[in-house]
Amino acid sequence: MEPDRSLPSTFTVGILVHGGNHFIVRGPLPDREAARELVRHWSLIQIGGTTPPWLNLWHISTREFRENLQWAVVVPGDDNISPAVQVLLDELSARGITIHNYG
Repeated sequence: MEPDRSLPSTFTVGILVHGGNHFIVRGPLPDREAARELVRHWSLIQIGGTTPPWLNLWHISTREFRENLQWAVVVPGDDNISPAVQVLLDELSARGITIHNYG
């Protein structure tokens, strides 16, 4: 199977936070529009739905070490950020990682 040459050869790992929910994501730092679309796409159950091609740069990752997180994005939601996720965001900030707030 040919590799998909449209994807970057190296992926970064980050956290996308939406209210009380969060996703650990492989892909580049999303801009505001992409972050909002990713939250919308991953937060709604869409039986038989497909991912829009322009969102294929990002994938939810189920196994990552917190030390590998290289970016953080917060998209406001209806709920508050959970205390555990807030601790993680504080750790990332202390490591010098910018927390992008796309409010």
